[in-house]
Amino acid sequence: MTVATSPAGLDNRVVVAGVARSWRDLPAPALPSPGVVLTAGAADALAVAGRHAVDGTELLLAAPTRVDAAMRDELRAAGFAVTVLTDGVPQTEPPATTRSPEPGRLWLLTSGSTGRPKRVGHSLDSLTTVRSAQPARTWLCPYAPGSYAWWQVVTLSLTQPGQHLVVVDPHELDDWPALAAAHGVDAVSGTPTFWRRTLHRDPQALARVPLRQLTLGGEPVDQAVLDRLRELFPTARISWIYASSEVGASIVVHDGRAGFPVSWLDRVTPGRPTLSLRDDELVITSPHHGVGLGGPVRTGDRAQVVDDRVVITGRLDSDEINVGGSKVSAGLVRAVLTAHPGVAWARVTGRRAPVLGRMVVAEVVPSTAPGDAGVPPDEGALVRWCADRLPEYAVPRRIRLLTEIPVKETLKSDV
Repeated sequence: MTVATSPAGLDNRVVVAGVARSWRDLPAPALPSPGVVLTAGAADALAVAGRHAVDGTELLLAAPTRVDAAMRDELRAAGFAVTVLTDGVPQTEPPATTRSPEPGRLWLLTSGSTGRPKRVGHSLDSLTTVRSAQPARTWLCPYAPGSYAWWQVVTLSLTQPGQHLVVVDPHELDDWPALAAAHGVDAVSGTPTFWRRTLHRDPQALARVPLRQLTLGGEPVDQAVLDRLRELFPTARISWIYASSEVGASIVVHDGRAGFPVSWLDRVTPGRPTLSLRDDELVITSPHHGVGLGGPVRTGDRAQVVDDRVVITGRLDSDEINVGGSKVSAGLVRAVLTAHPGVAWARVTGRRAPVLGRMVVAEVVPSTAPGDAGVPPDEGALVRWCADRLPEYAVPRRIRLLTEIPVKETLKSDV
């Protein structure tokens, strides 16, 4: 394991709550090791990350909502001190068992989408997947502290000169384009839900941000959101990344198309992940994996070959809907709905139904469709749209219209 002692990005600019400083100038909180630090504040989280990068403390960093009382007890029993850090002030519970720290170890919590979050071991080195020289960028980071996506942006700024960082606290999310424009942000990483919400709420404000790099990850991405971002930013590079705490950053696509090329399946290249499909599940063997997860890892994500692309449609346990013996992919139905010019977001699920067992239903957030005289589509129009593009059994039988795109702390909407 590599323990960083002098990261190359320590002089990069870091902006939190409108205040600009360098990584080097951030506070250096004195924290126990091994230690868990729970903080919702961006400034506190960056200070902890910077301290780890220099000192190599054994650390698990997370938002307080990610660790309940039972997990705190489990972590203390495993030898961790648990600290709640608020505006630089720590409140620490000592470990229930004393052990020596593991220098350089970083622990991440899994998303918990298949159950309770689990700890996955990494290091600053294994989380740093961008190693070649990069053009100077000022990145916006909207993610919750300690998540895999958060560490991806943070390690980029810590390890690469010229990668500056503007961090958004949760209460600033709705107005992030104004914040980004004010601080010269030209690169943003966010989930597809994050981008859809901004396109829905204020596309004019988004268009005023001089973006040269847009990154999407953390959820399935459909062609509609890629196309809408391309319309606003015709010369920017738009990237989709598949990454997780278990397998690291494993898929990076820059061609503006949903999914990845079929030719990448089962391709063995030294130093790069190997991607495979087994029973419609994405399986990854990655050099960036967490501790103890070497070899093929079943991701739990459903993937299907559509023409010359492999498209990830959702979680294996929720994407497939059995309608009277016919299998329907919720993700592919969702892609049809979001392709409608008057739809900002959609969620597709199965509901119990007599005779058929399950039927397809959807929730949709409409937006005003260009060319429709300002009238958003109603349920009937959306059903007809689907009926023209899907087999009869896959057409949603109920479509509920929502006014706002739902979003969780993870910037996802569980689609």
